[in-house]
Amino acid sequence: MAEVTITRDNFQAEVLESSIPVLVDFWATWCGPCRMLGPVVEQIAAEKEGVLKVGKVNVDEEEALAAQFGIVSIPTMIVFKNGEAVAKTVGVQPKEKILELAGV
Repeated sequence: MAEVTITRDNFQAEVLESSIPVLVDFWATWCGPCRMLGPVVEQIAAEKEGVLKVGKVNVDEEEALAAQFGIVSIPTMIVFKNGEAVAKTVGVQPKEKILELAGV
């Protein structure tokens, strides 16, 4: 499964009501570290399909969501399980660290 674009309109259904854990990547097109991390996040989405949902929030387009979760630096990744934020990391992380954070 490809990454899901997360917006205010689909956040409830895609993240909070998801039956599997969701890794949400807060990013922006102008962010160099975000672009470095992008292929890793995409790879995780493909490899963990059915076990982990991967969503992306463009902080420039979804300022309210970014503010709701206190995003001040990007890339920031938050893992949601059963509708709750359970883990968070800021900055570029290796794939193994992201998978560990997600618990998969």
